[in-house]
Amino acid sequence: SWTMDKIGPMCRSVEDCVLIFNAIYGPDGRDETVVDAPFAWNPRIPISRLRIGYVKEEFEARPQTEGGGGGRGRGGLSPEEQRRRAEERLKVLNEALDVFRQAGARLEPIELPPNRLTNMLSFILSTEAAAAFDDLTRSPQIKDTSLNTWPNTFRTHRFVPAVEYIRAQRARTLLMRQMEDVMSSFDAFLSPTNSASLSLTNLTGHPAVALKAGFVAGLPVEIMVTGRLFDEATILRIALAYERATTWHTMHPTI
Repeated sequence: SWTMDKIGPMCRSVEDCVLIFNAIYGPDGRDETVVDAPFAWNPRIPISRLRIGYVKEEFEARPQTEGGGGGRGRGGLSPEEQRRRAEERLKVLNEALDVFRQAGARLEPIELPPNRLTNMLSFILSTEAAAAFDDLTRSPQIKDTSLNTWPNTFRTHRFVPAVEYIRAQRARTLLMRQMEDVMSSFDAFLSPTNSASLSLTNLTGHPAVALKAGFVAGLPVEIMVTGRLFDEATILRIALAYERATTWHTMHPTI
């Protein structure tokens, strides 16, 4: 998706991400969507100087929905096991907030723009994907079984009306302005990686970095730092403060 992809490195440490990002950011003379914005890395900025928010409702327990039956849910887990893991995950995430506080951050609760627009605009990505892969859709290679359900996505989104797509982009502009209103008061904010901000920032372009915060049932739980447009240096500085205060980044799968 030309207007929604956010590409970045996957590394074993924050400073490795800094090195890689420093090598890949900025124009290359071929991609006209890239902005010539500076990347000024300064690992010595005290995070106590930064105004950092956190999406409060995403660090709180959500009310359980009433339902019948004692069947298995996602991943074959019982409802009780799902609740237990959800509680453990929230505990890990809130402990991560405490690490930031102990590192000097003054965290303030924030609210994201309502996700109504985000949900309405999610088809933009699939429409752009259909445009990007239209040659494939028209070719015999579309029958490749490794594409799973993508062929049907590409085919159906060829029929999105142009008027609907253009109106969606206008609504997207309004969403960008709402997000800028939120970020005007903050240098960055914290959230889980399954945050509502994930699809939101696909539409607005705000950068993010994710870090391991612990494990539940042998699987990593991650916390995410999202920042202002073209301000990757600040979110990486905040991430570095967390990394220096924990050892999660040293824990890797056995290969």
